[in-house]
Amino acid sequence: MRTRAGVRTLALLACVLALAVTTRALPRASSGKELRGKVVKLHDGDSFELLLDHRTVGVRVFGIDCPERSQPWGARAKSFTAGLIGNADVAVVVKDVDRYGRTVGDVVLADGRHLSHELLRAGLAWYYRRYDDDPELEKLEAEARAARRGLWSDPHPVAPWNYRKARRAG
Repeated sequence: MRTRAGVRTLALLACVLALAVTTRALPRASSGKELRGKVVKLHDGDSFELLLDHRTVGVRVFGIDCPERSQPWGARAKSFTAGLIGNADVAVVVKDVDRYGRTVGDVVLADGRHLSHELLRAGLAWYYRRYDDDPELEKLEAEARAARRGLWSDPHPVAPWNYRKARRAG
């Protein structure tokens, strides 16, 4: 006769085994690896879905943070990104996987430009210092600020991480 504790233990072991098998079956993006695919859906200015071998992978652009869709300049950032990579082939140099399971990486356009550089240059993103220490990204943001391009034309732009924090608290 089985005890409740024994049944629970067996159920837990079955779940752990199923998770281990599933995790091994799923390809993990490793840092430095390059993914090449077609952009099939934009979520906002800095995240999208990439089609790879008949499956989609969520991608987050490394080193920057665009305004949220509901923020001023959010729709413009998404539109700008759509003009550069919408329905296009891109390369993503993998840096990490975020807590949402998205691949985080440098997005390289067909002509060799970096999406993060173009968004910063246009004044449609913040350099995300929390996760990166890149003097080039810092310089591009500073130039856009000085020229009051894009979101920097607003006298008091709200960084997306502060906007998200305020919404969670509200």
